[in-house]
Amino acid sequence: MKASRIRRRLAGAAAVTALAGAGILAGAPMAAAKANLIAIDKVALDAPGLRVNVTYSCDPGMHHELVANAEQITSSKLAARGAGTIKTDKLVCDYADHTAQVRLRPADQGFAKGQKVKITVFYFDEDGFRYADREATATL
Repeated sequence: MKASRIRRRLAGAAAVTALAGAGILAGAPMAAAKANLIAIDKVALDAPGLRVNVTYSCDPGMHHELVANAEQITSSKLAARGAGTIKTDKLVCDYADHTAQVRLRPADQGFAKGQKVKITVFYFDEDGFRYADREATATL
């Protein structure tokens, strides 16, 4: 056999292997690649606090909380702050996208219409590890 024939056969075998691997990946559930993600959908005033709508997905068996923090964007040191949590038993973890509403309670002074706020949403696990941070700004 000539060297060019061997090269063609090897190239053909490599192409078949690559296509088979791509077929396996294409057949895998797409949702599995989206686990542990967060998106901030909407921020609304819920005087004196805030209401944040989020879309999330998480791995089955995960034991973490979904946490949201808010801080008024201002040059003053007296900025409004708030926080809210969705506990582990309230999250649906099955790789699919789910929506949740996090109610943020103000730390001291409440939020008011017209204020600009920075929202941070993240997962917090039982070991104290924080991950998947997402940030957004909104005007109330």
